[in-house]
Amino acid sequence: MIPDTKSSWLSTLRHDVPASLVVFLVAVPLSLGIAMASGAPLAAGLIAAVVGGIVAGALGGSAVQVSGPAAGLSLVVVDLVQTYGWRATCMITLLAGAVQLLLGVFKAARAALAVSPAVIHGMLAAVGVIIALAQLHVVLGGSSQRSAVANLIELPGQIADLHGHKVAVGLLTISVLALWTRLPKRVKVVPAPLVALLVAAGTAWAFGWDVTRVDLSHSVTEWAFPVLPHGDWHLIVGAVLLVALLAGCESLLCCVAVDGMHGSRRADLDQELTGQGVANMVTGALGGLPVAGVIVRSTANVQAGGRSRWSAILHGVWVLVFAIGFGWSIKLIPLEALAALLVFIGVQMVNLGHIKKVHGHGEVPVYVVTMVTVIVLGLAEGVVVGLILAALLALRRLTWVTVLKREGVDGRLHVTVSGSLTFLGVPRLTHELRTIAAGTAVDLDLNIDFMDNAAFEAIHSWRLDHERMGGMVDIDELHDEWYTLAASGARMFPVKSPPKVPDRWWLPWSHRRRPVRPSAPDSTEAECLLTAGAREYHRRTAPLVRPIFTELARKQQPSHLFITCADSRIVPSLITASGPGDLFTVRNIGNLVPRRGSEPHDDSMVAAVEYATQVLGVHTITVCGHSGCGAMAGVLSGGVQAGSLPGLRRWLRHGNHSLATFIETEGDRLHSGALDVLCRVNVQQQLENLRTYRKVDEQVRAGKLELVGLYFDIGSARVHMVPPLPGGRAQVGSGRVSAASE
Repeated sequence: MIPDTKSSWLSTLRHDVPASLVVFLVAVPLSLGIAMASGAPLAAGLIAAVVGGIVAGALGGSAVQVSGPAAGLSLVVVDLVQTYGWRATCMITLLAGAVQLLLGVFKAARAALAVSPAVIHGMLAAVGVIIALAQLHVVLGGSSQRSAVANLIELPGQIADLHGHKVAVGLLTISVLALWTRLPKRVKVVPAPLVALLVAAGTAWAFGWDVTRVDLSHSVTEWAFPVLPHGDWHLIVGAVLLVALLAGCESLLCCVAVDGMHGSRRADLDQELTGQGVANMVTGALGGLPVAGVIVRSTANVQAGGRSRWSAILHGVWVLVFAIGFGWSIKLIPLEALAALLVFIGVQMVNLGHIKKVHGHGEVPVYVVTMVTVIVLGLAEGVVVGLILAALLALRRLTWVTVLKREGVDGRLHVTVSGSLTFLGVPRLTHELRTIAAGTAVDLDLNIDFMDNAAFEAIHSWRLDHERMGGMVDIDELHDEWYTLAASGARMFPVKSPPKVPDRWWLPWSHRRRPVRPSAPDSTEAECLLTAGAREYHRRTAPLVRPIFTELARKQQPSHLFITCADSRIVPSLITASGPGDLFTVRNIGNLVPRRGSEPHDDSMVAAVEYATQVLGVHTITVCGHSGCGAMAGVLSGGVQAGSLPGLRRWLRHGNHSLATFIETEGDRLHSGALDVLCRVNVQQQLENLRTYRKVDEQVRAGKLELVGLYFDIGSARVHMVPPLPGGRAQVGSGRVSAASE
């Protein structure tokens, strides 16, 4: 049963049937060309197209991928046909399908994706070069040689001995293919390969050119039941595994690529591998080429609007109908035109987009070495060499250690070690550490994700030697504490762990994993913590933010005046996700803004407001209160909680308007949440107080200045917007208290 529950018959008729016709028109010429390149009967290409469409389309795990004979496998098939014969090659294809079926049943599809794409792309590029060189001889009127090197050597002689009509047909085919890609999109609805073959066949017939015609008679009579190949069993097993793995990898990589082209359900890779296995068993039994997911047909299917597996299945049906009812028309196609089509396909297999991708990941050597080795030595040898080189490069990256040194402004040497510390990186690590002069104070930062025993011994021995020679070493681990665990004798597991929560600036000192200890016996604790914090800033943060502060040193241009409480739990840059130069910040007890002309007189806030609005030109003034504010508790108590602090009692008088507004809205009865309500009301009142200053009020009325109220709930660590007072003048908020993030 076909699991196609998402598509209705109406959707199938509207989208999948037209898409299947487009894919069918692409598939027929490509299938014939790939069969020709594979040294197989031409009918084998059509059989593979039918089976790939119907069987793999129905049983596979992708909704839109189209399977069929793949150019990437042609090099393997040519070698198998020449070594074992066509009937034995069909048996190898059948057995390879059984291997794929088993791999799919045992959920091994994901393992195939572990193969470096650079190896696959390099292999396909080499196959493209080999196909192009071989078929170029046919285009020029000759015959291809057994190897790519031989084809390259014989090419000059073949060019010197041109065959007029045959060359003309080939060049005409290539010209149409190249021209068709530049035409408007509505014209390109008709596939270029079909147009090129029709033009070549029609021109050759009209002018009576002497060309070689495609002959299907032998393709039909040559079919017989597959037979077991004769030869060394280990070579036969290797051939079966090679076909299974190459076809499987190509199908799965194509499947992943096609997933990014459509919005339907993602493919089930294990089911796809199972479907490919069954399809290869069927095509092998029927005398067809090996089947794999084909990116050209799949892309055509998606672009034509295919939405379900019915487009792939129907394309196979159309190929079957064509082969049975119109197979005679294939005899009109010049063989040189098919060869020219293969030359064009081979050149396109050297994909510049793939080269750019592997270049971005530093894998061009793998791509080039794989391609050259496949061309010179063979496909299996090239893939093995490519895999070995990819593994060596990956090992080099995983074990590469970088050691950066810089002199700090405090006279200490800052050394940062990054990477994975294994025994392979120990020589470089010890070389760099031994260049540090004796007696130097060193801050050693270990930004590593793994450390083995050899690396630990190297660092630990160097540390002991350096300290014995009068130096100082302070080790700080930015990732997991590999060194600390090893030094304590704890068991270490040989896995790379994800980074833990950063032990950095936004954590309170009391919450750091490495508590700061006094550096001088006569210093107070606060002084020691601040000094240590400044030292950490110089070590970690200053180098990162120096370019920003160099620019800010010329002029400050904040966009916000931020008025908040002096409470130590409020960190403006943290709760607003702002950085240096963003906020012009004023802090006082209770985030109060004295009204114009109020007593006791205070110019500090007025001066900040005037400077921010008239000199700095800020666009926003924000008043930020917070829960559990001690200043508001003092206001709520009528100054009693201020006790014997006369300055504080005088300052809190500026909060009397907030208290009056609170009493007006809440009444004179206190409740459990009264303090936090007053904290919110106080923010609203301070926004009103700002409007008592003429310049501020004028800018707000003109739309040049916005007043914003914020309330920070310390317990939940959430910031809320505070609406204006009912009937008030400050145009802020949305009329309700809501989470700023919502």
